[in-house]
Amino acid sequence: MGATVITLKPARPCPICGKPATQADHPFCSPRCADIDLNRWLSGAYVIPAAPVDEDGADEEAGAGPDGEDPDV
Repeated sequence: MGATVITLKPARPCPICGKPATQADHPFCSPRCADIDLNRWLSGAYVIPAAPVDEDGADEEAGAGPDGEDPDV
């Protein structure tokens, strides 16, 4: 019987440069591309868009009724 290797996931390219990823640096092809990705995260290049939140009255308005008063009173 011959030992065959069955790949469980399809091989994906490095998300930074597109070269084939290595097992040692998965999902990147090299430590350099991993460092580039880390720098992008730490510098804020990767952000999740969200609606701005008003920090002054965010908690007060959550329980307020339509006229601005607390409905439990």
